[in-house]
Amino acid sequence: MEDRFGALHFLAPVLAGSCTAFFTNGDDEILQRTWAREQGMSPNASLESILLAQIESHRTEVFYNLDPMRYSSEFVRKLPGCVRRTVAWRAAPSPGADFSRYDLVVCNFPTILKSYEARGWRAAYFAPAHDPVMDEYALNNDRPIDVLFVGGYSRHHTRRAAVLEAVAALRDHYRIEFCLNRSRFTRLAESPLGRLAPLGKYRRPKEIRAISRDPVFGRRLYSLISKSKIVLNGAIDMAGEDRGNMRCFEAMGCSALLLSDAGVYPDGMRDNETLLTYASPSKAHGLVRCVLNDWTCYAEMAKRATRVMRSLYNKEGQWEEFTRLVSDI
Repeated sequence: MEDRFGALHFLAPVLAGSCTAFFTNGDDEILQRTWAREQGMSPNASLESILLAQIESHRTEVFYNLDPMRYSSEFVRKLPGCVRRTVAWRAAPSPGADFSRYDLVVCNFPTILKSYEARGWRAAYFAPAHDPVMDEYALNNDRPIDVLFVGGYSRHHTRRAAVLEAVAALRDHYRIEFCLNRSRFTRLAESPLGRLAPLGKYRRPKEIRAISRDPVFGRRLYSLISKSKIVLNGAIDMAGEDRGNMRCFEAMGCSALLLSDAGVYPDGMRDNETLLTYASPSKAHGLVRCVLNDWTCYAEMAKRATRVMRSLYNKEGQWEEFTRLVSDI
């Protein structure tokens, strides 16, 4: 909770430490077994049984799950009788998944929601919310990093890879940092053994490798964004035209200028008003130059974006919307 990883999804009662809310990471074995030991459970209890015991102990009425791929309909069938409503967040295509036993599946990507409805599942739009802790990072005006990108790199990110390569070409003129979470195939392809195999399509171009570092999360991510003028973003190839991934909320919340790919964005994320969009790698390259040559002007756009995030996507509004969705089930 202190590190804030995932805090954009955490509902207000959780962040406030309310006794009406119980929060846990069901796949964190150390955390879960510590709780189980305190409750006198068997040391051989499965993580699933521990989570079910936590729900029953809390007398949970609404089960809100951010990991339905791990806890799908089979898990929902085992929930104790105290649970009256079940809600799952899932913002990615999920072929083969079964969320049919959930009362509601939510996310902020309309196209994905339509795919859920086509499978007979009840679905609704629900957005992440500005983490109030971001406000302390948004105040920073000392931003030595010109362009920052934080995200995944794999064979599924062909459009993103092309944009990263185009922007990386500016590394001799600006300070550019890419914090990449490389896929298993990319790590293998770039290993000494992998270089002997025909895995060239999985390797990062040398321009990208030259400015890459390890991925960052939570407060380390907030801190890095607060030191950056531009945060570069790119949707994964399977996202369609919908936009609004976590990096959008994080960049705008910490007063960096979001430079992202063209598409359909949530309310408040407007091209040339609160962010800039590109339609091609060359356009992204050109926009980086344009922004950094007139940073004072674009810094005001970044600050405007933060004000919009606080207004439209605050935690109070997110909680009100969640309670409305649950009451409508």
